[in-house]
Amino acid sequence: MQEEKFITIQENKIRYFEYGTSSNPIIFVHGLGASAERWEHVIPYFRKNYRIIVPDMPGFGLSDKPSIDYTIDFFVRSLSEFIGNLGIQNSILIGSSLGGQIIVELTIAEPKLINKMILVSPSGVVNYSTLALNAYIGAAISPTQKNVKNTFSMMNGQNKEVGSQTVDEFIKRINMPNAKKAFLSAIISNRESKISCEKLANVSVPSLVIWGEYDPVIPKENADLFFSCIKNCKFVEMKGCGHTPFVEQPQKFSKIVLEFLEEKQYGV
Repeated sequence: MQEEKFITIQENKIRYFEYGTSSNPIIFVHGLGASAERWEHVIPYFRKNYRIIVPDMPGFGLSDKPSIDYTIDFFVRSLSEFIGNLGIQNSILIGSSLGGQIIVELTIAEPKLINKMILVSPSGVVNYSTLALNAYIGAAISPTQKNVKNTFSMMNGQNKEVGSQTVDEFIKRINMPNAKKAFLSAIISNRESKISCEKLANVSVPSLVIWGEYDPVIPKENADLFFSCIKNCKFVEMKGCGHTPFVEQPQKFSKIVLEFLEEKQYGV
């Protein structure tokens, strides 16, 4: 990825990538413990017709990692200020896992900022822990090659082989100063932060929910809550995928999202 930039938000340096000058902006928001690079396989499919912005959320990647409580409210405020400082209006938000939960909350709080919303296996709905999530937490605490490789294979849902680059990048990021603290704080701080049907009923923008068929981290049955409670919502299950279909099948994922974005009159 190229076009690396930095901006200061709430006294924290935020790193992000930006591509294109289109008047149609898309902001990609990664999940827990990830970084902007997690989206690199889908960027080529979007950058021709959209202005692409991909931040490292505070606490992750190469953004600052202050010693604070990494609550959903903190992430929402940070993303809102990030969008505001870049002068973006009517943006499309795409969020994976924790990133999905963050953009749901932002969309409800500031609907005028958002044009459309795409959620990929969003967190905030599961009242129980899963083996894959526990393994991911364990890999963050003890990031050995074996632990991380086994965990990412498990998260694929079918124990598919994971490339060494993915493993090495995660280990490098999680070993940065304060990275483990930020990771664990985000887990602990948001344990009780749940998305309810009553909250989702306040979403007023066209929404797309994508879930991997074999997602072991946040199982696909949790998609029902979003589809039944968001007024203007479309659901797509990606066959053969686990928790990160945009990594596992980037071309198919991009086709699904682009078709949704081109549905100008969707839901009317």
